[in-house]
Amino acid sequence: MRHSEFWDRLEHHLGDGYAGVWAEQFVIGDLGHRTVKEALAAGMTPKQVWAAVWPALELPATER
Repeated sequence: MRHSEFWDRLEHHLGDGYAGVWAEQFVIGDLGHRTVKEALAAGMTPKQVWAAVWPALELPATER
């Protein structure tokens, strides 16, 4: 998964305006108690981050 696909997915589910705010403020335990932006900046791949975002947002299996 590319960064652009990751952000497209997040914006699809949270909206253009809120996705960035959520990624900057919401801490996810599966990301080492980091936010999405912190995890990506630390070198985690978008695929790894999405694997943690998916259950945090309680998305359906089709969005995995």
